[in-house]
Amino acid sequence: MLKLIGNLIWLLLGGLWAAVAYVIAGLVLLLPIITIPFSIQAFKLARYTLWPFGSRLVPAVEGPVHGVLAILGNIIWFVLVGIWMAIFHVVAAALNAITIIGIPFAWAHLKLAGVSLAPFGFRVVDEFEAASLGADEGFSVDRIG
Repeated sequence: MLKLIGNLIWLLLGGLWAAVAYVIAGLVLLLPIITIPFSIQAFKLARYTLWPFGSRLVPAVEGPVHGVLAILGNIIWFVLVGIWMAIFHVVAAALNAITIIGIPFAWAHLKLAGVSLAPFGFRVVDEFEAASLGADEGFSVDRIG
């Protein structure tokens, strides 16, 4: 129940707008065929940003996007989308930090600013799947540190 309340407050304090921005970026990146992998990353982050409490980003140790491809993808992503979404999250964090209730959500926006700079090499899982994978060090907005 606490995660539901956290997610609903998150939507009001910038989460919905961040998710919409990721969806718009994903739709634009669908237009040229060569940027479809970047579109997939944008939709992944939109899903995570829309309902973050109870989900985690864990390292993707399997699949085609790790190692050198992830580094190259993150460099291109940084230029196309990452820097702009990071700025969005930092501004949202500053606005949320004005109020006491917004401080935890400001912290979540700052964590998402870091992830928005380099999303390749991560995947979104729920907390139960993360626990079954033994991914204690995954990224979560509802964990401090």
